[in-house]
Amino acid sequence: MSINNLELKNYLDGVLRANEISDYCPNGLQVEGTGKIKKIVTGVTASQALVDAAIDADADAIIVHHGYFWKGESQTITGMKKRRLSALLTNNINLYAYHLPLDVHPEFGNNRQLASLLGIQDIHAVSHVKPIGVVMQGTLEDETDGVTLQSTLQQILKRDVLLEGPTSKPITTLAWCTGGGQGFIEQAVERGVDAFITGEVSEQTVHTAREMGITFLAAGHHATERYGVKSLGEHIAEHFDVTVEFIDIDNPA
Repeated sequence: MSINNLELKNYLDGVLRANEISDYCPNGLQVEGTGKIKKIVTGVTASQALVDAAIDADADAIIVHHGYFWKGESQTITGMKKRRLSALLTNNINLYAYHLPLDVHPEFGNNRQLASLLGIQDIHAVSHVKPIGVVMQGTLEDETDGVTLQSTLQQILKRDVLLEGPTSKPITTLAWCTGGGQGFIEQAVERGVDAFITGEVSEQTVHTAREMGITFLAAGHHATERYGVKSLGEHIAEHFDVTVEFIDIDNPA
């Protein structure tokens, strides 16, 4: 079985509402390849390692969360960017990328998938943070504390997790934003939640957590954003009856 590359683009753009969300990069088909797609590789970032793995897997398309052509970067096609694009074009591989649309999607989104892994209930978006769904809020079935939540995340994500702020305070409510969401910690404080989970940490985040009394966990940008694109790929495989393989290129960040 196969799917046309533009048919896949239109389907994904619609499902993820790509045209409705303002972003820092173009969402959708970023690099056009073959018109006939039989094998798709999904991954977090369109690094050279993922492109090479897709070539080895004889893939016709790659779907990622972090693609190319970010605002503010050089517009020249040189060096690393040239090598990546050359590999895609030489091998006629389509590259699809969905950034914020894949963070906020209520079913396939990175935030929703992390919530599923942690068993979070009563999930809803923090409505005053745009785009809607970039910061989520919910409750845990059982009360926990920072040290236990840190251990749970480490077991699930298979990586070290930074814990700051109160470590033994009871936690039942929490907010989260996968990836580089540390800047939303004050919005989490405003919501009155017990803990805030994201991927990265900045120097000032630690002081905010300590001074505002909120338990803060930085669980890794890559680690917290593996699961959206993986879930999307599984959906594509079922919907279109094509072969989809998730390839995780290790990244400690």
